[in-house]
This record gives sequence, structure tokens and C-alpha cells, in this order.
Amino acid sequence: MSLSSLTKELFRIAGKRVGLNAGIAVVVLAGLIGCGQEQSAQNTPATTESTPVVKTTQTTTTVQTATKPLTRLTVAFASRKESTDLEQKAKAVGEFLSKEVGMPVDTVIGDDTAAVEALNADRADVAFLSSRPALKAEELTGARMALAEVRKDYSGGHTYNSVLVVPADSPLESKATAKETLEQLKDKKMAFASRTSGSGFIMPTGEFVNQGFVDGPDRLENFFSEVTYGDGYGSALQAVLRGQADVAAVSEYALKAPYITEEEAKQLRVLHKIPGVPAHGIVIDDDVPAETREKLVNAMMKLNEPANNQMFTALYNSTELVKVDHETHLSPMRDAMKRAGVTP
Repeated sequence: MSLSSLTKELFRIAGKRVGLNAGIAVVVLAGLIGCGQEQSAQNTPATTESTPVVKTTQTTTTVQTATKPLTRLTVAFASRKESTDLEQKAKAVGEFLSKEVGMPVDTVIGDDTAAVEALNADRADVAFLSSRPALKAEELTGARMALAEVRKDYSGGHTYNSVLVVPADSPLESKATAKETLEQLKDKKMAFASRTSGSGFIMPTGEFVNQGFVDGPDRLENFFSEVTYGDGYGSALQAVLRGQADVAAVSEYALKAPYITEEEAKQLRVLHKIPGVPAHGIVIDDDVPAETREKLVNAMMKLNEPANNQMFTALYNSTELVKVDHETHLSPMRDAMKRAGVTP
């Protein structure tokens, strides 16, 4: 390893071990809010500007404190379309966790991409992420998902369906097998939620590949007459409602407000379901000491208790958290990504 690479690695470890002060948390919050939804989770964080003197001091600190336990935690909460006033709600959860864990817990808000970047840049220790960003966090930092959310609108509890939606009066029909149902889509106009959506692109594309209709995400036009990508579930559903697409790929919970109205939902129906989409969950960086990790998980589980549950439900309409095995929970998304030729 070169001296430059070694220094960077020491800086990375030091950032995780010594924790974050309140000033850094404010900077992280500003950076997270500023990140756009379209920014790729694969971008590398910019190098922190420092003078040579500061760099020398930080390198020395790394050698002396790399094995010390954290004295402060930062949790990144990913923003979602249906979430309102998330900053204050996350702050309340952070204050609860601080009391339970026995150390200050800062909270920051940003999209999935920003949360992954914060983990990678050692500006966050924990993040609430969807499945694809969770796999990206694992690749970059070794972070692993310990808990997953359960919601009333998730048909599988801590998993949900990716659904293909058509107009209520569409001649397309749900057949006995997935292959028979999907082959009807040949030469139809397809609207995906976005190029990065797990349930609105990756899972259905994996299904089309698995059934032998396409070779990968770059070959979709060989099966469909037209392929469009929206900026979320709502835009894909609107394409169908306006007659601009014959079918849309979204999550099962997108067939209601805030994505579409009740009247619009009556004009649509589900043609095909792809089960097993992993629910969003709590990802913990691999450099969080085992003792702190255990305290954090136990504290998070206390959010399921009646006295605390409303505080948690207010975040994302989740009803509870359940412990999950990282590999088992995320394997459906990992498999779909491999079939679709998509990287984290």
C-alpha cells in the first residue's frame, strides 16, 4: 500500500472511532439537505480541505485513538415523499436514543444517496436506508442492516411487492403464470418509476430478465416499444393515467396518497406482483463497537413499545422494527441487481 493510500485509510478509521462533535453535525446536515435526488450514490465524497498542520495532527490522533469507543453517534434519516417535518421528528427520536444508549445522538436528514455518502465520509455512523443504498453502504464501508421496518401497507410485513400497474379497462390480463402475464407486454409502452428505484425498476427488470424477455437494462427497448423513466412513483403512474404508457412499475404502496388521489387509484389496477422487495431498515457502520451496536439496537427496539411507538410511527408511517439478517433480508434485491446487470 502506498503512503498516500495508507494515510487515507488511517483518516477513514479515525473519523469513525473518535465520533463527531456538534459543529460537524451542523455541516453534515447542510450537506445532506443540499444533495439532489438524482446524484449517484457511487460518487466519492470530496476531500475535506485542511492545512498541512491539521493533517499532521489528525494522523497523530489516528494512531493514538483508533481503538477508542465512540463518544457520540450520528444517525442519518433518509427523506421520503410521504414524510413531513422529518427534521423535528428525527430529532425527537435522536433524543430518545441518546438517553437509552448513554451518549449524544445527532440526527441529520438527506436522501439515500446523501446518507450513504455520509457513512462513507465518516460523518454518520447509522443510516435509515432502502435496500439498494444499503448494499452500496455495505460495499463502501462494510455497514450492515440490523433492523427493518414493518408497515401496514407492506403485504409481506418487512417486505413488499413491486407491482406492474395498468389502466382499469386495459385488455391486458393476469394469467396463470408470470411468463404468460409478462409476455403480453411485448411492444407495449413501459414507464419505470426511475432508473434507480428498487421496486420501480430493478425488481421488475430482474423479472423480465429472469423470464427471458430481455438480456439486461440496456436491452429493454428490444421488448417494449417505448421505455420512459420518471422522477418517482407518481410520475410513472401519471404516465399511465394520461395514456402515455400502457404499464407502470411502482411499489404497491404507491397506489394511494401522496402519490395519486383516491379517484386516480380507481382508474388503475395491478396486473402483476413481484414479491420480496426488502423493506427499508437501519444500517450500522462496521466501525461502531459491538457494545455500542448492541445498545443502539436495543434502544431502537424500544421504539416498538406503546409508550414510544408514536414517535417512531411519525417518521415514515412504520408500525415497528424487526431484527433481520443482513444477507437474508437483502438477498432478493442483490439477486435482482445481478440479473438486471445493475450495480449498487
